[in-house]
Amino acid sequence: MSKPFGETDWRAMSRPQLDAGLNNGVAVAGSADIGAGWVKRSEDIKAKHPDHLDLSYGPRERNRFDFLKAADGGPTLVLIHGGYWQMRSKDFFTCFAAGPMAHGINVAVVGYTLAPEATLDEIVAELHASVDAVVAQSPALGADPARIVVSGWSAGGHLTATTLTHPAVKGAWRSRASTISSRSGIPISTRS
Repeated sequence: MSKPFGETDWRAMSRPQLDAGLNNGVAVAGSADIGAGWVKRSEDIKAKHPDHLDLSYGPRERNRFDFLKAADGGPTLVLIHGGYWQMRSKDFFTCFAAGPMAHGINVAVVGYTLAPEATLDEIVAELHASVDAVVAQSPALGADPARIVVSGWSAGGHLTATTLTHPAVKGAWRSRASTISSRSGIPISTRS
């Protein structure tokens, strides 16, 4: 019987080989230019929505979120950035708020302390605290605290799954318009 994923056995790989296999910056041609474009588009969005940036949800430096308002009383997507749990920031991924906002969905782009400064358990706790803060501040921000959906990119996708146990989270959104979970009537599927 052949191995379903080829002949490479990840258990026999060295740490540098494993790290290289997860490093999209090396694996994707032009990734630096792609990232620079994301940063520029993120800065443009924040310039258009400057009212609620760097709101605090905890004591650490990266315990901040940007709230980008699309609709009074609308649902809010909590967007969790990627970066292998060790790099990037909310400011790198703000550009991805444009799609949900075009559909009347407010977006809270959340930052968190990176590893190894924080353990994975601490990062997960920070994400739960960020949801608490988004819910608590939603009325003052003009959003509906009862309609919170989470989504994330890469490591943020993993962290999205860890927030599904939070009682305020009504569902999750993942790429390709598939629903991970939905406990409300919030329309969380879009076309890809």
